[in-house]
Amino acid sequence: MEVCRPLKTDDKLKHRPLNPYRFFRGMICLVVFLSTAFMLLAYLGPGAVLFRYLSIHYSRKATSFFFGLWLSMWPFLFEKINGTKVVFSGDDVPRKERILIIVNHRTEVDWMYLWDLAMRKGCLGYIKYILKSSLMKLPVLGWGFHVLEFISVDRKWETDETILHQMLSTFKNPRDPLWLALFPEGTDFTEEKCEKSKKFAAEVGLPVLTNVLLPKTRGFCLCLETLRGSFDAVYDLTIAYKRQCPFFLDNVFGVDPSEVHIHIQRIPINNIPTSDAEAAAWLTNRFKVKDELLSDFKSQGQFPDQKPEEQLSTLQSLLNFTVIIALTTIFTYLTFSYKLCMAYVSLACLYLAYITRCKIFPMPLEFLPFVKGKKDD
Repeated sequence: MEVCRPLKTDDKLKHRPLNPYRFFRGMICLVVFLSTAFMLLAYLGPGAVLFRYLSIHYSRKATSFFFGLWLSMWPFLFEKINGTKVVFSGDDVPRKERILIIVNHRTEVDWMYLWDLAMRKGCLGYIKYILKSSLMKLPVLGWGFHVLEFISVDRKWETDETILHQMLSTFKNPRDPLWLALFPEGTDFTEEKCEKSKKFAAEVGLPVLTNVLLPKTRGFCLCLETLRGSFDAVYDLTIAYKRQCPFFLDNVFGVDPSEVHIHIQRIPINNIPTSDAEAAAWLTNRFKVKDELLSDFKSQGQFPDQKPEEQLSTLQSLLNFTVIIALTTIFTYLTFSYKLCMAYVSLACLYLAYITRCKIFPMPLEFLPFVKGKKDD
């Protein structure tokens, strides 16, 4: 998962031109998103983390509710403000399942469009990503990734294996909804990376893929090994874009994409091999299927089994937005009106920066009477 390349100055290929109106609107959206994120994290983030000492389960419920409201502003921006059409195809997705999601990585914003699907299924606040550790260093956003329990990795298996296993083990409670998103390619797709991937695949006798990179299988196998007993299914999602792949600032300014197509294949967890070798081969085969799907998309302009998906509720989106703006206004007033609140915000920022840098996730204090016997909370 990667973010944030600069907006290209040559926008001849963009779906919409970058005019002064879109630039001004995009800057307002960016300020709103960052300011609301900062205030919510400063006032609610420490409490959400510290509440884990009492109950991880209820801490996650509170975090999902409040920060899910903030996350809901992104699908609202994509679909209602920018006018991007999100098209779903393939299998129907039940609500309230615990799932592992495997996704191809076309560009730096693929992960953000998973929110459009999760929001429709009532799991927006429960989606977790496995991302590279450098993203945790982003100001404010890195704190949010930590509070939301995104799993950071260095892309070095010698160190990542232990971190992954420790984090994944905290997600075993079947009472906690979970959408765990994994990008097995490990990086976004480019022609240069694809050539290297094809060369390696030919050398070791694996399928030579042209629209995706050869997947890295060890992280996938570890996710299955650790959480197989609590997963209901694996969702194989294939993402494609009309015209060209967008970047982060394309989304902010609303110049691209015109359409996002997401093809969903639901595989029950019992249908996936249990041995690491067979699971790795299964994943490689799934990416061969993705490669064929993307080839067909290039020629036909859509995935098979396209179906209508419920539209985002404009009223609900505006209500969520209003709640976030109201909370941000109250928190901002308190911060600049009372020295004690200003001091709290300063300490909260230091605390969030510290726990993010040190990867601290508190566990329940078992000596408390009402926590004993609830270790899996």
